[in-house]
Amino acid sequence: MSGPIRHIVMWRLRGETPAERSAARLKVKTLFEGLKGRIDGLTHIEVGMDVSAVDYACDVVLFSEFTDQAALAAYANHPEHLRVREALGDLRIGRFQVDYPIKETGA
Repeated sequence: MSGPIRHIVMWRLRGETPAERSAARLKVKTLFEGLKGRIDGLTHIEVGMDVSAVDYACDVVLFSEFTDQAALAAYANHPEHLRVREALGDLRIGRFQVDYPIKETGA
């Protein structure tokens, strides 16, 4: 697969109290947004924290874009990404992912 690719990941996080869940959300957001500008091929990254408070919602969503499939594959094993994963430890209790090509639109 060639061309840009979008990588979206949603997590459910540990936390017994609303304060613990809020702190966990902020930690995930801070660590992943810290990757901006540190990984070749990562062209966009943002992290959203759920505000719906519905019981079936995920806590955090990562929305990122890569130049191509090879850049996404390199990201998976990049030392900075692995550092973030290690720092989060077992904070994440559920994970859902979708990767798909971005269709380029003509102007």
